Amino acid sequence: MNFSIPSELSVFSPTINPGTPTTIPEHCSALIKDSTSLKISEVSNVFKGEAMMAALSVTAIPVLLKPQSNAIYLAMGAIYTCGYIPLKKILMDNSSLKNIIEKTWLDRDLLQSIESREAIANVMELLDKGELRCASPDGKGGWVVNDWVKKAVVLNFPIQKMETIEVGPFEFHDKMPLKKGYAEAGVRVVPHAVARYGAYIARDVILMPSYINLGAYVDSGTMIDTWATVGSCAQIGKEVHISGGVGIGGVLEPLQASPVIIEDGAFIGSRCIVVEGVRVGTEAVLGAGVVLTQSTLIIDVTGDEPVELKGYVPPRSVVIPGTRPKTFPAGTFNIPCALIIGKRKESTDRKTSLNSALREHNVAV
Repeated sequence: MNFSIPSELSVFSPTINPGTPTTIPEHCSALIKDSTSLKISEVSNVFKGEAMMAALSVTAIPVLLKPQSNAIYLAMGAIYTCGYIPLKKILMDNSSLKNIIEKTWLDRDLLQSIESREAIANVMELLDKGELRCASPDGKGGWVVNDWVKKAVVLNFPIQKMETIEVGPFEFHDKMPLKKGYAEAGVRVVPHAVARYGAYIARDVILMPSYINLGAYVDSGTMIDTWATVGSCAQIGKEVHISGGVGIGGVLEPLQASPVIIEDGAFIGSRCIVVEGVRVGTEAVLGAGVVLTQSTLIIDVTGDEPVELKGYVPPRSVVIPGTRPKTFPAGTFNIPCALIIGKRKESTDRKTSLNSALREHNVAV
């Protein structure tokens, strides 16, 4: 395994017996004066935060104590002074990451390997920064689902441990840390909005009290309104409005093949539900209460004959809830569907275009 050795090393007292739990004094660590005296004796599946750890065998070398951190480590039985050293994360290219993730997906025993855990950590970091996505525009009006990235998100859960997270007077108990750095990213976050680490939130996004799960991508200028939820790996475009109480589905529970995609400029009305990898096209408008799944019939009623679609709302479509008759053994009943009743006019001013569409078609949002 490739890694680089940092200069800071937390060490045990030379007099301890191998295998003895030992506490480093608070605010003390060691600065290695002669790094050539280090010898890697054993790699261990031990983590401190996100840092990888390796057990070391250290010969009798001069060290200089200096203020650093408080840590508790366990000697691994090396024959000399024992300690742990954080391995600096080695960034892998996407091809290498994909190969490791795919192998680990097929053989879950590999989750115990340093290589697989390091690859998963890399993917999560890239997702959090928006440098990697679970689905990406293909440049031709379509999308490419990066299935291996979604697999990395799923694989991340079993290797994490439950931890208590304290935020002021609030306490959480979860496997995933919360997202941080909103001010630097230029994101407005209204209490009690929550996003998990691994979700990307671009500049000028506004989060009202809402929830964004890991792997999600929320592009610039978008509003996530009160009590809306954006599920794992969902892709939300630029200048989208997700209204109050909207549920955007994820890919984890239950496991889905494709993430939900809401393209640039779309407006999702109050209490809408969009799940199971449904794609809502650019500047489309969903009226309040529209429910879209892969099996929901979407009927375009703007022409002389109805046109039926599933799983996809075309760009600038104006959609409202509807019903259609379906015959069962017990009789004929009306079941939910979605009706495309018009088109939003193309305009350089999306707000004006939206307001015009809502008035023209008398759509409740």
